[in-house]
Amino acid sequence: MSEVRFGRCGYTLAPERPAGRREQSTIGSGEGEEIRYLRQGAIARIVLNRPKALNALTTSMIDQLHGALDEWEQDPGTAVILESSSPKAFCAGGDIRQIRQNTVDGAHGDTEAFFSSEYRLNARLAELASPVVSLIDGICMGGGIGLSVHGAFRVVSDKALLAMPETAIGFFPDVGGSHFLSRLPGGLGMYLGLTGYRLDAADAIYTGLATHRVADMAHVVSALEGNPAAPVDEVLRSLSPAEPAAPGRLAEHRDEIDWCFGAPSVTEIRSRLRGQDSSWSRETLEVLESVSPQSLAVTFAVLTAGKQRDLRRCLEMELDVATHLARTPDFVEGVRAGLVDKDRSPAWGESLFGGFAVGGSSVWHRRP
Repeated sequence: MSEVRFGRCGYTLAPERPAGRREQSTIGSGEGEEIRYLRQGAIARIVLNRPKALNALTTSMIDQLHGALDEWEQDPGTAVILESSSPKAFCAGGDIRQIRQNTVDGAHGDTEAFFSSEYRLNARLAELASPVVSLIDGICMGGGIGLSVHGAFRVVSDKALLAMPETAIGFFPDVGGSHFLSRLPGGLGMYLGLTGYRLDAADAIYTGLATHRVADMAHVVSALEGNPAAPVDEVLRSLSPAEPAAPGRLAEHRDEIDWCFGAPSVTEIRSRLRGQDSSWSRETLEVLESVSPQSLAVTFAVLTAGKQRDLRRCLEMELDVATHLARTPDFVEGVRAGLVDKDRSPAWGESLFGGFAVGGSSVWHRRP
C-alpha cells in the first residue's frame, strides 16, 4: 500500500509499508498537499485538501487529480473514492476569482488552459472503467458537482448542499451541466441551471444528482474497504439512515417547475411564473430578475442544445462558450460583486450572446 503525495512540483511515491500494516492518512496535518492519493487495498482515496478555500479548484489541483487517476489506472482496484478533508465542503467550485483576474490581466490563454483541463477531467471521470464514489458531506457547487456527478455513485449526508449558482456571477452551469442538467426529468434541469437553487440531501436524491444518502459518512470508506467483493451499491445501501428524509421543496413544487421551466424561451418562463402568482413563483421571478440576463440566455441555449449531444460534445460546446463568456463585462462584474468586493450589487450590461451558428459554435455580437 502506498501513498502518492502531490505538491506544486508534481508527485512522489512514498515507500511501501510492510504487509499487514494499514497506511495512516495525514489529512489535515498542514503539510500543504492540495490533493492526496491513498491506496487502501482494493480501493483508492483521492482527497481534496484545500480546506481554507473550500477546495476551490485551481489549475494545479486539476493537474494533480489527473495524476492521481494516472496512478490508479496503473493498478486499478474495485473503486475510487473522491472525498474532502474539509468539514464544511466537498468542493465549492472552480477558482473563479482567478479566471476573472485572467480576464483583467489579458491572460486568456490561462483561462482556456484551466477550462480545457477541467473539462477533460470531467470526461475522464465519466469514462473511468472503475466506479467513482463521491462523498458529499457539505457544500458541493459548480466544479464540485462536475467532479462528482459524472461518477457512478454520489453519496450525500444530511449536511449536503448542492447547487449550480453560476448565473448569479455572470457565468453558466458548465462542467458538463449542459449534459446532466438537460437530462433531469421535466423542467428540473432548466430550473436548477437558471436559478442556482440550492438542493439539500432530499432534493439531491429526488433529482438523481445524488444516488445514496447515508447516516454517517465516516463509515463509507471502511465499509467499502472491508467488502471488496460486494457491489458498491449494496455496500452503500447498507449504510442508509433508519428513516427517510423529509420531502424537499423540489418535490413540493414539481408541477409548477415542470410547467414554468418547460417553456420554450426565458421570456415565456417569466410569463408562466407571473401567471402562477404564488409565493414560490414570485420568489423565483425575483431570482431571475437578479441574475445576469446574458447568463440566462446562455444557460437556456446550452441546456437546450445539450439534450441532443453526448457528454464529450457538450463539453466541447461549453469550452467554446466559457472561453468567450469569461471575457465579457457581465462575467467580470458578476464575479466582482459576488466574490471579490462581495457587495452583491452587480450592474449587469447588455447580453453579447447571439446563440449558436449552424455549425455549432457560439455567436457573440462583439467578440469578447
